[in-house]
Amino acid sequence: MLEKYRSSPYYQSLNASWKEGVAASVMLAVSEYYLIPFGLVLGASALEIGLLVAIPQLLGAFAQLMAVHIVRWLGSRLLFLVQGIYLQAAILIPMALAPLFPETWRIEIFILLTTLFRVVGNLIGIVWGSLASDYLPAEERGKYFGWRARITGASGLLSTLIAGIVLYVFKDAGFAAAGFAVLYLIISVSRFVSGSMMARMQDIPFEHETGTSFTFIRFLVKSRNTNFYKFLLYASSITFATQISAPYFSVYLLRDLGLDYLSFTGIQLASVIGGLIAFPIWGRHADHVGNAKMLQLSSILIPLVPFLWLVSPNPFWLGAVEAFSGFLFAGFGLCAVNFIFDAISPAKRVQCLSYFALFCGGAIFLGASLGGVLAENLPAVGGSKLFLLFIISGIIRGLSHFLLSGKFTEVRTNTHTASSTDLFFSTIGIKPLFGRARDSEQEI
Repeated sequence: MLEKYRSSPYYQSLNASWKEGVAASVMLAVSEYYLIPFGLVLGASALEIGLLVAIPQLLGAFAQLMAVHIVRWLGSRLLFLVQGIYLQAAILIPMALAPLFPETWRIEIFILLTTLFRVVGNLIGIVWGSLASDYLPAEERGKYFGWRARITGASGLLSTLIAGIVLYVFKDAGFAAAGFAVLYLIISVSRFVSGSMMARMQDIPFEHETGTSFTFIRFLVKSRNTNFYKFLLYASSITFATQISAPYFSVYLLRDLGLDYLSFTGIQLASVIGGLIAFPIWGRHADHVGNAKMLQLSSILIPLVPFLWLVSPNPFWLGAVEAFSGFLFAGFGLCAVNFIFDAISPAKRVQCLSYFALFCGGAIFLGASLGGVLAENLPAVGGSKLFLLFIISGIIRGLSHFLLSGKFTEVRTNTHTASSTDLFFSTIGIKPLFGRARDSEQEI
């Protein structure tokens, strides 16, 4: 894959980027999939789990409004990325020591540290997206980032598996909290390694053109009828609906179903594998038909996920559902970011990525908070208060798609047309419309 970019002036960065991503994915896999289980071990209630997800996301989203100002102050996106990664790695150390905190304030301190971790991480994500998108032309981003995501996904897959085994062994020995402490110390080291890899990438001067800056309020006023604003409403609405139930699926598995960490890890791995398979498929199709079309395809299927959770408590069934969910959300996330890359000029990209993150961060906060309140107060159905929560989330996801998915349009003009039905069967591999074989035939 990289050989085709060897003549690029940014080959060094493209080569370093996937290596940095491998190290970063170790941290991301553990901190994403095992944050809520860590909170449960520390004694968090369902409402506190909601706050553990909601508060860091909201404050992290607001912090991203500072991304442009920080980059201008430092004068370098790469410098900010390297320093931010090292800071994030350092924050993981006291998080690992959370089991030693006084029980009275343990959850509150853990939420505070998680918030700091998320704030720095969100800023890194915005600036990295701005820099990385400048390395490639629009028509190549889907292929490269899909390929990179597949490699980092494999690393995340292995990390998730090893983490689950470590937790199972420690819990079996009666030291579950110590297992989480060990994991968080390991991912701190991994994050330091990713920082050293990031330092090998090339910096590209941040282009600040006169007249490209605009406040959030001005953005809301001036952009209300634009295609990008309609996309923001759509993406944040899907995110809100998803987060009503998503943080509590882990609670359902570990608390209500009483699964051990190996079973829990197997279900999480299924989601990672689904995403791993999805990235190159969604990226390739998005390059042909456009990101908007692929987003609309994913969001018509996303509402099915919480309903499928309710069909059976069997871990193998839930693993299959999570594989399907991982396939959908990996494509949704990849195409959403690439849509922004296509829709926004480089000079405005950092700022618009910040506003996108603010919309979605606010949606996560509202969704997770509402979910936490509902999880504590809904009547139990089928032995769990979370059943009705999953149903509510699925209904709102469906409404978000049908009300908003048709409001925004593709911004690229060099795309092919395909019906949603044909695109669906092509994406799942039954009747390919695009791909290596079909592309080769067209070239002949």
